[in-house]
Amino acid sequence: MESFSQLAEGKIDFEGQRLAEQMSRIYLIAATAISFIIGFALQSLQTTFILYGASVVILALIVVPPWPMFNRHAVTWLPPTPAGSKKTS
Repeated sequence: MESFSQLAEGKIDFEGQRLAEQMSRIYLIAATAISFIIGFALQSLQTTFILYGASVVILALIVVPPWPMFNRHAVTWLPPTPAGSKKTS
């Protein structure tokens, strides 16, 4: 049950966000080009949209869940400072 709650929470680190964005960009450009070429070759707009829609669904399954590959670079935050302490520089 704990793993389900971690999946539902959806936390990924900053490098994981960069990786997910890069994967999305490359995959969507490639899927658009491939869908267009196949649809153009078959002269079918329906085929183009079906291929592109399937590609978007596959991409969502790859990028949306917080897979372990998106959490390889955990951020260690500084401990909180007490409210009454003065900041010296």
